[in-house]
Parts: sequence; structure tokens; C-alpha cells
Amino acid sequence: MAFEIAIQQTDQGGAIRGERSIGAILLDSGRLSVDDAERILRLQRDQHLRFGDAAIKLGLLTEADIQFALSRQFDYPYLLRGSSNVSEHVVAAYEPFSAQVEALRSLRSQLMLRWFGSSEDRKALAIVSPAHKEGRSFVTANLAVVFSQLGEHTLLLDADMRQPQQHVLFGFENRGGLSAALSDRGGPVEIQRVPGLRDLSVLTAGAIPPNPIELLARPLFKELLDELCKRFDVILIDSPPAIQYADAQAIAARAGGALIVTRKDASRLSQTRAISESLAQSGASVVGAVLNAF
Repeated sequence: MAFEIAIQQTDQGGAIRGERSIGAILLDSGRLSVDDAERILRLQRDQHLRFGDAAIKLGLLTEADIQFALSRQFDYPYLLRGSSNVSEHVVAAYEPFSAQVEALRSLRSQLMLRWFGSSEDRKALAIVSPAHKEGRSFVTANLAVVFSQLGEHTLLLDADMRQPQQHVLFGFENRGGLSAALSDRGGPVEIQRVPGLRDLSVLTAGAIPPNPIELLARPLFKELLDELCKRFDVILIDSPPAIQYADAQAIAARAGGALIVTRKDASRLSQTRAISESLAQSGASVVGAVLNAF
């Protein structure tokens, strides 16, 4: 079956591309007035300073303003609090230079070495956890952001059709989505671009169906994944708790690989081992496990 895939181009605040000066970027973003820019340029010329150093010396800009401009100049955009519908729980979208996000970038590097970069066929990865409240959706959302910041054409697919969270985290309406696509209702698969970020799209879970595991077990799900893998470099798939539902095994089997997310002082080792064994039996490669301490 051929899928019609519609990617909504909603990104109005994304990267500012090309060779643009820091001053021009800050002017366009409303952080700097023309008069203040001229004051900075005069001091920059008179004292042979860099633009950012002159602006900070005059008290017209902060270090955060300079980092914001540099991120746009080097095509590494991030969001400003209060300017986006994306939840602040998606810390990689708001605090790209924090210790939390540095840990996520380290995980991204490991996944590139162990999975995505090891074969052209490995583009999808299921993110699973044994139980609720272990940070699976948080890790999936933030990993998707840091992969997109790397320049990978990234899709976050919410396959948790029990208690979906990704539409909440990214501020989208949860209509259409995966459940509609797998119900074979016709119409395009509605993929939504995340405004303000470089190259990140989300396919929400859609309306909660009465039979999620039956939908995921259909050949249609594998066909959809195969089609999406032609269009994206990285596909991260959120899933329901693996101890409670069989959905995660079905998702991982079709993705080919899985990353297990556990939570410090919460997850049980016996459950994690059982999930790892169950995933292996389903035919999925367990790429690794993450201990979520946040």
C-alpha cells in the first residue's frame, strides 16, 4: 500500500540561514534597536572590540543574547521561553548548552555509532520503558531535538496509543495521527513540523483506539515505517509501558531496534531484564539502556 504523507510546513521561526551578522540577527529578532546597534558599532570601532563584547560592555545585551545570535548564525536554533507552544520539559529546545542536554548529546553519539550510523537500513528506533513515569516520553522528545540539531532529518513518531504525550510536549492538536493511518481511513498521514527548530517533525498518536495492539500488529504499520524511512534519516518511536502492554514489543520488532529507558531509584532490575529478553525474542536488537536521573 502506498501512503500519502502530508508534512505541514508550519515552521515560521526557524533557522536564519546564510552569512548574517550577529547585529542583523538581533535586530530582526527585536532584541536590539537601530540606535543601540549604532552605539555598539561605535564602541566596537573605537576600542577594537568584538560586537558582542562591546554590546555587553554597554549593558545593551546579555551573554544569553549573544548565544542566541550565534546559534542562528551557525544554523543551530533553539527556542525562547514564552515564544513557543513547545513544553519547557523539552529542555533540548530551550537550554542547548546545559549539562542535561550535553548528556543527551552523548547518548546521541552512542546511538549514531551503535545503530543509526552502522547501516543504511537502520533508521527507526523504538524507545521503551518497563513502566509508567520512567521518563520515556521525555527522553524521546529531547533526543529527537538533539538529532535534528545535528542536521539529521528527524521524525518523532508517537506510537503510544494508550496515553500519548508527544502532542502535549510539542503543543500540537492530536488529530489524525498514527491511529488514523493504521485504521486505513484514507487521507494523508499528517506529519507536523515543529516551529522554530531546525529539522524536526512529529507524527502524533491520534485518537485513542480501542485496539492499539491489533493496529500495531497489522502489516500496515510496517509498510508505513518503510515509507517514512525513505523520507527521514532518524525516526524515534515512543511506546507504551512494556510491562503493562505488548505494544512495545510489536513496535520494536517492526523498527528493528530498541533503546530501554529506566529511572534512577524507580525502575526494577528484574523488569528491565524481562523487557530486554522479551524484545530480543520479538526479533528487535536492544541497542542499550539509559538510566534517567532527571
